[in-house]
Amino acid sequence: MTESSVVEPGQDLQVREVPRDGMREFFLTCAGTTAASLGPTAVRLEEGFGGTVVAAQCLGPAASEFSRSAADTLLTGTTVPLTWVLGESSAHWLGGIHLHAVADAEVRPLVLDGKVVGTLIGGRYAEECMLGGIHAQDTTVAAAVQARTTYERMEQALALAGMDFSHVARTWLYLDDILYWYGDFNRVRTAFYTERGVFDGLVPASTGIGASNPHGAAMVAGAYAVRAIHPEVTAQAVVSPLQCPALEYGSSFSRAVEVAMPDLRRLFISGSASIAPDGKTQHVGNVAAQTARTCEVIAAILESRGMGWDDVTRATAYVRFREDARVFEQYCAAVGMPSLPVIVAHNVICRGDLLFELEVDAVEARSFRP
Repeated sequence: MTESSVVEPGQDLQVREVPRDGMREFFLTCAGTTAASLGPTAVRLEEGFGGTVVAAQCLGPAASEFSRSAADTLLTGTTVPLTWVLGESSAHWLGGIHLHAVADAEVRPLVLDGKVVGTLIGGRYAEECMLGGIHAQDTTVAAAVQARTTYERMEQALALAGMDFSHVARTWLYLDDILYWYGDFNRVRTAFYTERGVFDGLVPASTGIGASNPHGAAMVAGAYAVRAIHPEVTAQAVVSPLQCPALEYGSSFSRAVEVAMPDLRRLFISGSASIAPDGKTQHVGNVAAQTARTCEVIAAILESRGMGWDDVTRATAYVRFREDARVFEQYCAAVGMPSLPVIVAHNVICRGDLLFELEVDAVEARSFRP
């Protein structure tokens, strides 16, 4: 994996490049960049590397800080699946954008009801699908009803790629007013997974965070799915050495999922927080201790798969209170952690006593084989 730049020095942007068999892959993280900068940033990436943006995620700003008309224009004009969620603060350095791009690969947009909601990437060993910005069309119905509809629309989008939920390895779920209806959401997800036989196969890794969105929906979602072409392509759940399975306390997601191909391994680590092996919150009221514990949890998962912080291609840190936004940076400096492609966002976490959460994607490139 290499690091490169496609913008002027001094901008807070990192690009990770992963060489693959027959293609190249790029992960761009730009902290403090708003959705309005999505187009120009994507153009610079595409011009700099000849790649095609296949997924975009924008975090922030606060709901009171964005223009509804501007949001409608951007959402109508985007040609990539965009998951856009809003933060709790208007501070310019909180939030940012993540872009995922590929070069020298066949790319097909997935269009549902006139909107690009996904991208299908054709590779030598597997087809990979990125979904984003999926939500219920009727945002006036109850939140639980919208959640069910969102899962059904994700299923429809997957069908456009010739896939179903058995191919999903990772989901990103943003729930408006999460603490009010998180229990209802978990019941909807568990029921959907039961009906679709997800528990008989791979339960996806996931992030569930409290965030509103420009659509005014109760929930907006994204996902990564993979369909094997080569027999050596596998996807498996990965346990957390320092935590119990989330399924034990009623949350239907895996702590991490690894997707292995002949040319690379992907490790998707779910949104992780300071949760003890018995499922209870640790270090209540102490954000520094919660941050340290969370990083220990993620480091243990990385190490269990033969990876480390240097293999991280994308990370998002969520803080409950704006004044704690520098705590993760301070922790990284104190332990000598390498520079990460990370965005710090100000959002509500799924438990009222959790003050910090971190999600991480990591990639290990392998030697190409015929």
